[in-house]
Amino acid sequence: MEYYCTIFAAIESPYEEGLLWTGSDDGLVHVSKDGGENWENVTPKNMPEWIMINSIEADPFTKGGAYIAATSYKNGDYQPYLYKTKDYGKSWTKIVNGIQNDHFTRVVRADPERKGLLYAGTETEMYVSFDDGASWKNFQLNLPIVPITDLTIKDNHLIAATQGRGFWLIDDLTVLHQLSDVVTQNDHYLFQPKKTYRIGGRSVESKTAGENMPSGVITYFHLKDTASADTVKIHYKEKSGKVIATFSTHPDKKAKEEKLTVEPGSNQLIWNMRYPDAEVFDGMILWWSSTSGLTALPGKYDVELSVNGESQTQEFEIVKDPRSSATQEDLKAQFDFQNEVIAKLSETNLAIKDIRKARVQIEDVMKKQKLIPLKIWGKAF
Repeated sequence: MEYYCTIFAAIESPYEEGLLWTGSDDGLVHVSKDGGENWENVTPKNMPEWIMINSIEADPFTKGGAYIAATSYKNGDYQPYLYKTKDYGKSWTKIVNGIQNDHFTRVVRADPERKGLLYAGTETEMYVSFDDGASWKNFQLNLPIVPITDLTIKDNHLIAATQGRGFWLIDDLTVLHQLSDVVTQNDHYLFQPKKTYRIGGRSVESKTAGENMPSGVITYFHLKDTASADTVKIHYKEKSGKVIATFSTHPDKKAKEEKLTVEPGSNQLIWNMRYPDAEVFDGMILWWSSTSGLTALPGKYDVELSVNGESQTQEFEIVKDPRSSATQEDLKAQFDFQNEVIAKLSETNLAIKDIRKARVQIEDVMKKQKLIPLKIWGKAF
């Protein structure tokens, strides 16, 4: 680190063939449009001298666009330095509005799914911008106060490398992709769930290791307040309209609705992708077997949010486990067979419940018969 005039950051644009960017630890930015045959010095003119270019990011939506993060703390300057260009570095715009003045910047990344959505890691906190860097908001959440040395996005997950506190990950960025003024202005809003793999298993909490993402369809919805939302329901449906599962703040047990707990602001519900369980009866012995319902097949489904009778629907998709060799036809045949088994099991168990009800009724009648005095010729016996 004592040697300067060294290339410290370099990228090949994944969006434009032959476009290369480099940044050095003595404050120079160069670009090549022909795979490195020729280079041009495009250092921002208003950037401090001897600053270190810490990261470079290609703009996913603008040809010739890029972002750079630079640090000058070695010179006693702890200010943030982020810049963007839309014209191969001919002109640069400083984009640090909203970042605290002593939070020097180490990395900036652009979300490939939403134009203008940026993430910045500083020496102290995380920041997010929804307007291409025109303004930044704190995005610390539960992240410890620690230097964020690098960021990357993989399968809609944001991964942060820290200096001394390990790796941190936000599992699902789809909510950020859909955030808008419409969400905050409406009394309630349902976000479209991301694609969900048809995989079982469960998460295990640990004091020494990270947690896996929950299994199932992760559904986010926003409620401005709960005082006026007397009845909130979420239905998961087949594309035909058939309801598979229902969660309600006032569940109907006869309809096999499950309890839904809500609070003002952001809410999360995880559906395990299963149809209703088979009927059971008290005292049933299973010996490691199960009466769990069928797992939904890969395909497209709908989720509906209903608040006091007003509804909003979003489509989502369940996709096949990529490790499975089973075809869609194989899974459908398995689904149909299991459906027949569950139907017959429910029929059998309902019959047992009916027999038990009949037995109770017979015993009740017999008890009442014993209480009725028998009279012969007007004399009670």
